[in-house]
Amino acid sequence: MASLMDNLVEVLEQENNWYEQLVELSKDKKQAIINGDVQTLEHITEQEQEISSALRNLDIKRDAVLKDMSDVLGKNFEEMTITRLIGYLGQQPQEQERLSKIRAKILTTGKEMQEWNKRNEVLLQQALEMVEFDLTLFKSMRQAPETANYDKNAYNTGDLLGSGGFDAKQ
Repeated sequence: MASLMDNLVEVLEQENNWYEQLVELSKDKKQAIINGDVQTLEHITEQEQEISSALRNLDIKRDAVLKDMSDVLGKNFEEMTITRLIGYLGQQPQEQERLSKIRAKILTTGKEMQEWNKRNEVLLQQALEMVEFDLTLFKSMRQAPETANYDKNAYNTGDLLGSGGFDAKQ
């Protein structure tokens, strides 16, 4: 059981390290969004995908260790969580504390990552709104107002006023 606990704590620490790297990338992403640096955003996205792959592998590894631990403890794997495992370790306060600390650390890192993701989401939404505003502005600058000219059937002809300035003679 001690080696399983060591394996579990090691996997959880590795997961936390990857999540901390994601937080750092989120901070870099914020600046890239503000600067409108698409190339840096692409690079950050590639790094995030690599980290996500590593986290997925650790998730599989963690589940395998938890399955082994649930077998040793005689508990149902489907109901096994880190919180429940901490509760099962009442007779081993040192292991219980060790697992509690890494759990708290991961939760803190996850919350920080969630906050950064929300901030970046707001920034991206504002950037999209700004692009939409710019596009609308450019369209309106190239479009002249319609005249009030009608054809013989009383339909608007859709003629546009000239955009070349005044046609006044001197």
